[in-house]
Amino acid sequence: LYYLTEKYRQAFPETAHWTDDEDDDNQEFTARKVTGPLQKYAVPLVSFFVLAEVLYVLIDFQFYSQLEYQNAGEGVSVASKIASFLGIYEGIQGLFQVGTQWFASSRLVERIGVFVTAMILPAGIAILGVLTLGSSLGQLVPVFIGLVFLRFLDELLHYTLLETVSPVLFQPIPDNIRSGIQTLVNGVGEPLSCGVTGVGILILLWVTQHILPTTDEKQFHDQQSLVFIGIIVLLSLVWLFVVWLIRSQYVGLLVKSAERGRLGVTDVDLKALKRAVVETLEQPGGEDDKRSCIELLTQIDPKNVGEVLAPILEGLPPALQRQSLETMLQHPNPAYLAIVRKLSEQSLPPEVLALALRYIWLTDAEPNIDSLRPYLQPTVDPVVRGTAAALIMRRGDRLQKAEATNTLRQMLTHKQERERVMGTRALGEADYLQGLRLHIPNLLQDESLRVRCALLDVISATHSEEYYPSLVRGLGYKSTRESALGAIVKLHNDAIPLLVHLAEDIHKSDLVRLQAWIALGEIGTVEAIDILVGNLITAWGTTRRNILRILLKMPSEVGIEGVLDRIGRSGVETLIEQELMFIGQIYAGMVDLSPVTTYGNFQAVDGNSASEPASDTAQLLQRALAGLESDATDRCFLLMKFLYPLDTVQAAAFNIASGQPSLVARGLEILDNTVDIASKRSLINLLDQHSEREKLSNLSELMVYKPLSPSDRLRRLLELRHFLSDWALACCFHLAREARWSLTAQQTLVCLRHPMGFVREAVLAYLKIASPRALVELLPRLQNDPDHLVSAQVEQMMAELGAGGRR
Repeated sequence: LYYLTEKYRQAFPETAHWTDDEDDDNQEFTARKVTGPLQKYAVPLVSFFVLAEVLYVLIDFQFYSQLEYQNAGEGVSVASKIASFLGIYEGIQGLFQVGTQWFASSRLVERIGVFVTAMILPAGIAILGVLTLGSSLGQLVPVFIGLVFLRFLDELLHYTLLETVSPVLFQPIPDNIRSGIQTLVNGVGEPLSCGVTGVGILILLWVTQHILPTTDEKQFHDQQSLVFIGIIVLLSLVWLFVVWLIRSQYVGLLVKSAERGRLGVTDVDLKALKRAVVETLEQPGGEDDKRSCIELLTQIDPKNVGEVLAPILEGLPPALQRQSLETMLQHPNPAYLAIVRKLSEQSLPPEVLALALRYIWLTDAEPNIDSLRPYLQPTVDPVVRGTAAALIMRRGDRLQKAEATNTLRQMLTHKQERERVMGTRALGEADYLQGLRLHIPNLLQDESLRVRCALLDVISATHSEEYYPSLVRGLGYKSTRESALGAIVKLHNDAIPLLVHLAEDIHKSDLVRLQAWIALGEIGTVEAIDILVGNLITAWGTTRRNILRILLKMPSEVGIEGVLDRIGRSGVETLIEQELMFIGQIYAGMVDLSPVTTYGNFQAVDGNSASEPASDTAQLLQRALAGLESDATDRCFLLMKFLYPLDTVQAAAFNIASGQPSLVARGLEILDNTVDIASKRSLINLLDQHSEREKLSNLSELMVYKPLSPSDRLRRLLELRHFLSDWALACCFHLAREARWSLTAQQTLVCLRHPMGFVREAVLAYLKIASPRALVELLPRLQNDPDHLVSAQVEQMMAELGAGGRR
């Protein structure tokens, strides 16, 4: 053990255990309490397993009591007779258990659902118990025979059906507390219920001995058993009620789980869910709950959603009819064509009628095009008219297509905004734009934002490559950003080259580049993940942070698995070590530049004095470096989420970021007991509350620190300019200007071409002090700078230095 702890030190915690006062303990306990809808589900869930254990103990006790009484007074052969009976009994029961587990359990759950399956055992116990009571009181069957059947049923189903449905009942509970509730059930609830049941049995035995007549021993034992059987029947009825309570809360919790995006088809009882959804939709109540049920059903079983929604379409309010038809259109099924056709013949809102027409058109093998022509009249609502025209353009003949095209042309050039919007949306449903393509340039310049946003979807739906640049431009404007992003994502892999070019263009704004990375993440294909992971390795700073967050947010942990599949655990550890080495360079800069308040003619007396610019610029750089350290630390935590549970890493990051000593200690202990990477000790020491110099010494395994003069350290930082933020880079030049430090020509000229205007502005200010002659030669080339502040600065410097006129 000593060898292992020394050889693999990163796998073992070394920090002292965190302790806190009683108030914090109470706060922690309170924060973890189960409240609200979750409590309404958790209480009956725990009761379900407790009652199962209580009934099991009661039936088992009565079975063995009656078995012993039936064989009492037979001398030495009592034990052998009991053993022989139990051997045969347990053997037969074991065969039935194996057969039930192999051939019945899973099939029952699939056919009748989890909750009906869970009700079989308590219902069977209640029925057998009542039959035993009746037959025993009528002296038809001995009590012992009834108990034999009761125990056989309980043993048979307790370890087969009950074990099969148990995992499904825990699924709606959030992951972060599910294990705690399972531990409460298995580790506390069941053992405690056994103990309490034992005490209850002793009390009941004592009570029956004093209440029941004891003159006839056989009659006394039978009556005592009947009392126990009566209690068993009552508890089984309570158990049935508990199953009903669980079922009533099941759908509500599943809706919340679906909002977190962690449910799949295998996680839930589809039959029970569908029945619950139908009941919820048919009962009077708010539309919000019903809408959530439809969304949940769509997420769980999208292909068969029509099975539930189609029969109840006519009874739904218009808003839910629209949502249901939109959901059914994702997977149209001809089996529900008659229902939707009947619905379309009724008086419907235009939006619902348009969806119904589209569904009929997609599912009818031989659609009647002439039935759509009446909807092309100008008096028909634009939503229905546009849908009908688009459908005719798909499968109509030449004359019919011409009529539909003319209808859409009139809508696209109409004065009313709603006409143009619906006409534009209809273009996306048509297979070919044909002559209507001529209207796209005008629609892109339309005064209506809704028209422009609708057109972006049309460009995506029709794969009009010549207008893809319009999608990119749409990302740059707040008003069209969401629509442009959605349209680009619908292009899937076709949009990847466009997005990569946009994301890697350093002259684009950070916001637009971020939208490109987000679009790649939402596309989520193998090719898109390849691009994201490839850039994760080569990118730095804000770009790497954005890519990490996008990969972590991808549903079903696809991004996490994609990273681990491509670069592996060792690759992630290498990225963490890169961040730690960069933090080491930052600490080296902070340590070596800390005395920069005593240079030349601006010696610092008051650090806040406006007359001491060097002190101010030094403080600006120190703050910029501190920001870089914070960003690198955040990236370390993001990288750790690829290797360890997200909640654990997030809890550690939250506690460490608080700055309170007790919380920081807690966060460090969480990391110490979770992380096992090779650079674990360096990471934890960096996160602890030490000075920069101490943290720098703790990084000796990753980098060698050699003290440098402030000017040399600044030049060293500029050599790492690709890793610095734009603001930190500008601060380096401002400090060099104030301190009169010389920088290399390469560093200066390269940064003069930096995409950020304030960096170029800082370089020009430095050159004005450091090399006025070189600046005079450079200024004429910078007159047309795209940044207005830089161009104004150039004009001012040219006037001051007497440089040449505008070229």
